[in-house]
Amino acid sequence: MTPFPPDRTSRAAEAETAQPEPNTLRLPEPPAAPRVLQVSRLAQGGRWRVEAMRALAEPCLIWFTRGQGRITVGGLTRGYGAHNAIFIPAGVMHGFDVGPQSHGSVVFFGRDCPFTLPDTPQHLRIRDATPQAELTGLVEAVLRELDGSRPAGMRAAELYLGLIGVWLERQTVLQTNEAQSSDAARRLVARYSALLERDFRLGQGVADYAQELGVTPTHLTRVCRTTCGRAALDLLQDRRLYEARRLLAETDAPVKEISETLGFTSPAYFTRAFHARIGKTPSDFRKAG
Repeated sequence: MTPFPPDRTSRAAEAETAQPEPNTLRLPEPPAAPRVLQVSRLAQGGRWRVEAMRALAEPCLIWFTRGQGRITVGGLTRGYGAHNAIFIPAGVMHGFDVGPQSHGSVVFFGRDCPFTLPDTPQHLRIRDATPQAELTGLVEAVLRELDGSRPAGMRAAELYLGLIGVWLERQTVLQTNEAQSSDAARRLVARYSALLERDFRLGQGVADYAQELGVTPTHLTRVCRTTCGRAALDLLQDRRLYEARRLLAETDAPVKEISETLGFTSPAYFTRAFHARIGKTPSDFRKAG
């Protein structure tokens, strides 16, 4: 039996309707294994390699030890400086300025990273020398094991990378707690300032305000120093004596009356407090004005 000849018409139609293969350029796959590179080396071949927005298939940690610039991670731009640790999860777009003074290391954790690392980007400003030295030592240990020829070098490097993950977790928790504490401090000082503005003429002391705020005078003073660099008593005295100078300069009220208006226990105490802060007695201040 003679087979049917091929259907040339149908084959031609198939050829016309077939979609062409896309001409896709494929870049070489980046290394899958963990590695450590210097920040300056990342810019080899063009600064655009670090400054342009891009995302990696692996998590990385940038540890800046010198210099300053700006870094954008996940659409948020911040300044970076010495002893800033920036962790970037896989798939998060980022880019940063790199100049001749920018130095540091970049730890790449590998595409199949088995370590416990933060789920979100972290920008950690490390102010204390101890955690600075800890991270620098861990990064150097990873580099030493990867570049060396000792037995089990990769396994040792992975253990150090795991410790970097622990370091990141600890610093993230610490700085989160510090931020929450800082927010609470700012709220407390804001409440104290509002009370001062309302009641500074009543002659109350810091202990009275602290009691109304539900804290100890020591805590209130410490928080004021942390937030604005001045003690709680300084803020109180400044507000009272500012008002005193206004009354002396803009009214003819006697010093005794001004003293009573501002809640001082006696004109003599008012005069001493005024002179200690302003450098003149109330009467001399009025005459000079």
